[in-house]
Amino acid sequence: MRKPRIAVTLGDPRGIGPEVASRAVASLLAEHADAEVLLVGPPETQGGPARPDVATDPWDGTERSAGHVSVQSIQLAVELIGGGHADGLVTAPVHKPALHAAGHVYPGQTELLKALSGSHEVGMFMVAERTRIGGALRILLATTHIPLRDVAGAVTQELLTAQTRLLHESLREGWRIAQPCIALCGLNPHASDRGLFGDEEERVFSPVVERLRSEGMDARGPFPADTVFDRALGGEFDAVVAPYHDVGMAAFKTASFGTGVNVTLGLPFVRTSPDHGTAFDLAGAGKADPSSMLEALRLAVRLAATRLRTDPESG
Repeated sequence: MRKPRIAVTLGDPRGIGPEVASRAVASLLAEHADAEVLLVGPPETQGGPARPDVATDPWDGTERSAGHVSVQSIQLAVELIGGGHADGLVTAPVHKPALHAAGHVYPGQTELLKALSGSHEVGMFMVAERTRIGGALRILLATTHIPLRDVAGAVTQELLTAQTRLLHESLREGWRIAQPCIALCGLNPHASDRGLFGDEEERVFSPVVERLRSEGMDARGPFPADTVFDRALGGEFDAVVAPYHDVGMAAFKTASFGTGVNVTLGLPFVRTSPDHGTAFDLAGAGKADPSSMLEALRLAVRLAATRLRTDPESG
């Protein structure tokens, strides 16, 4: 089996992406002689000249240009993967207003990658194999970047079923967990306490759990948000499906900031990213922590190597 090759986009040139990417890549290659990395991005950033292996258009210092080169980096990286020149992708943070300024109306990189790859169903999976508490924490966000007022209508039986199936298969194939135990986190306080605080748990969540269990999956719940993540940290569940962004991310970042990784499920290739943003206030100061980017690289290499081992055409 050949070495896994990972494309790394530098993200918004005004942020800490170029710095943490270069530092993390150096650490990764010191650890893994069995990995290769291709940096993709503009030839100059807020911190000075960059050294990408594959360069985008130059960045002219404006927000619009920052959005343009951020998207172009991702497009070039996907082309590298499609051409067989890379096996996975790690993306440094982008700035959503910059994407919009450049005419790209995607809520984030996950949605952009879904469109570029033509994927039908994707999932935003937050993974920390080690946390401040010690245990692993893995959370799939059933809905991502939508207003809180829209969540109840968006969390349907169809969505929860599709997202949990996607998670189940990903845990089996990427994490090699033969029979994953997956918990569904409820939507309402105390998982509605038998209908006292809403009916979504009984009307939406419970039928989904029953359906998935009838398919042979070890799906459980719905459980209250104030206990389910602690139980996952204790090893009771392999992963949790969270109904909306902040209920999952608040728990995730509290337990694992700096070691967490965002994994996009459902793409035809591996994609990971660090769990932080652009941090414009730290850019160019040499103070940014590359820990999460390094974890994203490590996981991308591991998942890509797993795919190469199981793909008879990987070479």
